[in-house]
Order: sequence, then structure tokens, then C-alpha cells
Amino acid sequence: MDNYKINTKCVQAGYRPGNGEPRQIPIIQSTTFKYDTSEDMGKLFDLQATGYFYTRLQNPTNDFVAAKIAALEGGSAAMLTSSGQAANFFAIFNICECGGHIVASSSIYGGTFNLIAVTLKKMGISVTFVSPTASEEELDKAFQENTKAVFGETIANPALTVLDIETYAKAAHKHGVPLIIDNTFPTPVNCRPIEWGADIVTHSTTKYMDGHGAGVGGAIVDSGKFDWMAHKEKFPGLCTPDESYHGITYVEQFGLQGAFITKCTAQLMRDFGCIQSPQNAFLLNLGLESLHVRMPRHVENGQAVAEFLSSHPKIEKVNYSGLKSDKYYALAQKYLPNGGCGVVSFEIKGGRHAAEEFMKRLKLAAIETHVADARTCCLCPSTSTHRQLTDEQLVAAGIPAGLVRLSCGLEDKEDLINDLKQALDF
Repeated sequence: MDNYKINTKCVQAGYRPGNGEPRQIPIIQSTTFKYDTSEDMGKLFDLQATGYFYTRLQNPTNDFVAAKIAALEGGSAAMLTSSGQAANFFAIFNICECGGHIVASSSIYGGTFNLIAVTLKKMGISVTFVSPTASEEELDKAFQENTKAVFGETIANPALTVLDIETYAKAAHKHGVPLIIDNTFPTPVNCRPIEWGADIVTHSTTKYMDGHGAGVGGAIVDSGKFDWMAHKEKFPGLCTPDESYHGITYVEQFGLQGAFITKCTAQLMRDFGCIQSPQNAFLLNLGLESLHVRMPRHVENGQAVAEFLSSHPKIEKVNYSGLKSDKYYALAQKYLPNGGCGVVSFEIKGGRHAAEEFMKRLKLAAIETHVADARTCCLCPSTSTHRQLTDEQLVAAGIPAGLVRLSCGLEDKEDLINDLKQALDF
């Protein structure tokens, strides 16, 4: 499928049925798989053969869908996880263990910020947060001898900052570590971070990829380009023998294109079991088949709503990189020339109280702990998704206490604007 456009890959990549086989990806709803001999199964446990023996590690339905996402992102291999949080955790922990350090953008999803700043800290992994617009010099200062990775989001949730991927990638590679990018909001339809230097890409497939609020899930895509062996002292888990698999060295056994995902599956999925259900993977694929059609509509609605809000007297500020007045407009033109996503964040004059009053009056848009859905939804991050953050951390993440995040769905843009008009009439 390499020679086909991304529109075609959304529909057909990952699964090509043979003669007389199901046209749709089959749901392999089975925990286990039968083999004729113990020797056959033993080869699987020794990573000497390909196949399936227990869905906690791998499942054919999941692998078909993961292969499609790898094709969309231009990666060499991919895996599905039970959620986007699991994807980010696995992507980091696969190469950064106790005693390690990561550099991360300060403007990221609150749950991921908490994962990195609190939970990974308890596991002995430290972090230095830097501005998403940090210069090369500022980024250089954040690195330590034990730094193992750099992390950021293409479009941050919900601050909507746009990351300078090339600058972050240059800094990461200068210090011999990979750049991990969460590409949930733009999806590979609107940005492919690997083309800009990212090494590993993650997704909360719960969002636009699924697109219908049907199933929680995540994905990790490896570019297959980072040379782990060139920095083998930093990544012993990939570059030295794994005694839990009879001394296999992942890079030697599976090459640069397969080592990262194989280790992530064989070790982390084995031990943590954060597998996506085959049923959810099936639903995810249905969403992926229309992703290239839906994303332009989300962007169209987001742009229209952002332009309306930016001219409304009750609105203090609008964050949307498609606006020429936006701080990240130039970066968006570089990395997101077809638009970013349908999410708009804005401050209503009057702060948190005014934001809550506005949301109470909405009729079409629903208050939900969700985003990137076919249906328009909204929330106030400081009272929901980011409520664990202190006021100082909220400011650092670019999230004022009275900020509203509006996720524009696939409805008619005039209906969305009219709903906003009446809700602002208080």
C-alpha cells in the first residue's frame, strides 16, 4: 500500500483478504489459540516464530488495525493498547526505566502530564518540562546524562499549542534519544510527525480515529528509523540480551524496524496486559475507514466557530491555530497546512463563573468528558480533565481556570454558531 494516497490507506490498508476470506476485518473474539504440538507453541514463546497464543499479548484483529495505523503514519510497525494513556506509558517505559529522565513539553494533556510528573516519578523516572516553543538552546539545557526520550503533542489538548516538531527532533537526536509525539488531535490525515523527524508516534484512538465515542483505545507507531545500537549504552533493554526471552537482543533479532514494538509487546503487554479488545479494534477500524472524509469537516467547523468567537464581544481570547491572529498560526501553516482539528478553546469574559453559565445554556453541544467526536461537545478543563493540576501548572500548560474547550463535530456549522450565540446571551 506504500504507493497509495492516505485516503486509500484509510479504507484498505492493514488487511487484504484472500480468496473466499471475509471482506471486513474479522473479529477474533478468542482468548486463546490452538496448536498441534508443544513445540509449535514453544517457538512462539521463544519469539522464534510468528503467530498467536494468548490475546493478552496479541490478537489478529488488533494486528490488522495496527498495521493500518502504521501505514497511515508511515511507520514500520504498530500496536494497539487499551487506551491512549496506556500507549503513552508504554512508549516511554519501553525505553526509560528507573533512574532515567525524560524531557517533555509542558503543554500536554492533563492526564499525560500527571502520568509523567507524578506516576513515573514514583517509578524512579524524572522529568524536565520545557515550553512547547522552547529554542534549541533552551531544549539543550533540559537534557541530562540519563535522558532517554523527549515527549510532546502535535496539538496540545486543550491549550491547542502547536509543537515545533523539527526543533524538538533536532534536539532529541543531538542528544542521542528518540522523539515521541502524541498525534491524537491532527491524526495522520493532517500531520505525520515521522516526516518531520519524530521517531515514535502515539494516539488515543478513542478520539478522531474512532470518531464516534464507541470504544476506548490507544496506538503506538514506531518509525523504524531510530538507530538504537548507535546509542546502545542508553537503551540496554533493546540492545542487550533479554534473559526473560532466552537472551534475545531485540535489535539484533528484529532489526530497527521491529525491535521497539516487539519489545513493547513481549515485555510490557505481557506484564501489564493493557490490550485493546478485538471488538473495540473492529469499531476503531470502521472509524478509520472514514477518517479522511471526517477530518476536513471537523476542520471546517472548527475554523468557522473560531472566527465567530474571535469577533464576539464576550470572548476574551480564542485559541485556534487556523486564525491568523493565533500565536501558532505560522507553525500550523508549516506542519498543518490542511488544518489541525475541530477543537477550539476560548476564554469567556467573567472567568470560571461565566464559562459555567455559558455551558449550562448550550443546547446542541453537550457537556462531556470527551473530545474529537462526531457530535459537538465541550467542557471546562480546570474543573474536569485537568483538575489535578495546581493553578501554577495550569498556567504553565496554557490553561486558564475559565477556559472552555469546544470540540466541533460533524453538524452544520451554522447550527453550531447559532447555538453558541444563544448560549452567550446571558
